[in-house]
Amino acid sequence: MNIYFAGSITGGRGDVDHYREIVAALEADGHRVLAGAVAAEHVGPSGEALDACAIFERDVGWLAEADVLVAEVSTPSTGVGYEIATMRYRHGRPVICLYRPAFTARCTAMVAGDREIELIEYERLDDLLVRLRAALSKYAAVVSR
Repeated sequence: MNIYFAGSITGGRGDVDHYREIVAALEADGHRVLAGAVAAEHVGPSGEALDACAIFERDVGWLAEADVLVAEVSTPSTGVGYEIATMRYRHGRPVICLYRPAFTARCTAMVAGDREIELIEYERLDDLLVRLRAALSKYAAVVSR
């Protein structure tokens, strides 16, 4: 399955190692993960060296290729919100948002209130991966690519 993985870049890079662990687990499960700079350790809060239009075009193209979007939303990010809305409303494809309550007061109502978004609240990575794999297995059954 093609998975677009989203997480904060300019909103804060404190979770980059965490993103990399999630991406590595998904790839180890045989998924193609489109993650770009979000999981790149060398990319700081100022983002990539690419022009903003090039990043936008690349990422919108990846969203069009993806069967599902998985977003870690514990660190708020305007870009991740844009990606979630694009996947849901332009492409009509599944969105799974991951969220650690210990890192933020609450998940934004725009994500938590959308009943079509699967929200996985978690504390530990191992618990997350069990729940994320179960969620992805539901969508793998309907992917016809």
